[in-house]
Formats: sequence, structure tokens, C-alpha cells
Amino acid sequence: MDGGGGAQYNPRTVEEVFRDFKGRRAGMIRALSTDVEEFFQQCDPDKENLCLYGYPNEQWEVNLPAEEVPPELPEPALGINFARDGMQEKDWLSLVAVHSDAWLLSVAFYFGARFGFDKSDRKRLFAMINDLPSIYEVVSGSAKKQVKEKSSVSNNSSNKSKSNSKVQRGSESQPKFSKAKDEEEVLDEEDEDEHGETLCGACGENYASDEFWICCDICEKWFHGKCVKITPARAEHIKQYKCPSCSNKRARP
Repeated sequence: MDGGGGAQYNPRTVEEVFRDFKGRRAGMIRALSTDVEEFFQQCDPDKENLCLYGYPNEQWEVNLPAEEVPPELPEPALGINFARDGMQEKDWLSLVAVHSDAWLLSVAFYFGARFGFDKSDRKRLFAMINDLPSIYEVVSGSAKKQVKEKSSVSNNSSNKSKSNSKVQRGSESQPKFSKAKDEEEVLDEEDEDEHGETLCGACGENYASDEFWICCDICEKWFHGKCVKITPARAEHIKQYKCPSCSNKRARP
């Protein structure tokens, strides 16, 4: 074995190392997601110390560690098969994913050290790597959750910057969402329909891009302008909008 595919393939530039990283990452994600049944079967606890390798051609392999010392490349975590039946499958896969992330970084920075990447090269490489969700985030499903959270934060920020009254009117002020920079299609669809989940605090109907909306600065709920009797022209002169419910609460002794 060639120690993870490195003996015959040595990327020398930042772009080549990043391409190597993405290929190995894709292979390991496959092992822990679409090929998980095959991966599970190969990790027999009765066998010797096994490792999960990812290769630049997006393939994966469960095998024994390299025999030479030191190996051509950093080695993945040893003995991942021993914990297979001692914990929940989901937790085991997440644990393997965390160790796989650590191995990918060690391989990438091994190439960087070997071929003399300077500070700016290392910084650029890490920035490119950091734009991708980690294997753990993909396998555990937290990558999707982060997209939703970032979408919500981006939505609130963009709307607050447009006016103090947080006005939405048609396509001119439709919520904007930050998009994950991963190439995987599994994350792209979350961004598309996020704004459609916004409900009016008065009538409970969904957001529509051709309707005027306004957000309460107190409870931060969105309302159709027609439901709270606020027109776009009137909203322009409201510095801090309070919905009827919040206005009534403030009026009580």
C-alpha cells in the first residue's frame, strides 16, 4: 500500500494540494454516507487495527496501516473497527468523521511543509479548506443546520440595514441568504426555500414576495402590512415599529 495514495502523487502547489484534499474528502464522505453499509461491514472488530483512507480520485479504502516507519504520509486513526459494536452507529460514524477531518488536515499541511509553503500559502490553503463543511458536519447533518442558521442571521441583518422599521416590499427587499461555499448539492436546496417558511404573526399565512411586510422591533415577528394596517408610505416614517400585541403589553400598568 502506498500510505494513502501519497507515494506516487505529490501535489506541489496550493491549488494541487487543495484538489488532493477535496478528492480524499469526497471519498471519505462516501464511505460514511452513501457507502456506509459496505464501510460498516469492512470494519470488522475481529480484524487487526484498521484505518479509513481517502484517495485523490475520490475513492476510499479500509486497510491496515503502512508498515514503514515513518510512513510516506501521516496515518489515519488506527483501530476504528474496534469501537464499531461498542457504541451507537451514528456516534461511531461521527467519531470516525472527526478523526478523518484531522487526518485530511494533517495530509494537506504535510504537503505544505514538504514543498515549502510560506505563511501566505498556508493561510490561503487553510482558507480554501475552511470554506468547505467538515466531514463531521456533513455526516452528522450539522452542515444543513448551519446553512439555516446563517440564512436566518443574514436575513435579519440585511433587513435591519435597509430601514429601522425592517420593511419588506416585493422583490426589492426579499430576504437574502448567505450560501455555503461547498460544491455539494445536498446543501444548495436549503437556501432556495428558506424565506418561504416565514409566517405572518397576525394571519399565519406564508411570506409572498409580491406583498408588503413589516417586522416588529420588539418581538421580531413579521406581519403583512394589510394585517396590521401599515402602508409602505407610512412605514417609511416609523423609526421603531411595535405590533399591536407588543403595543398593548407596553400600555398595561
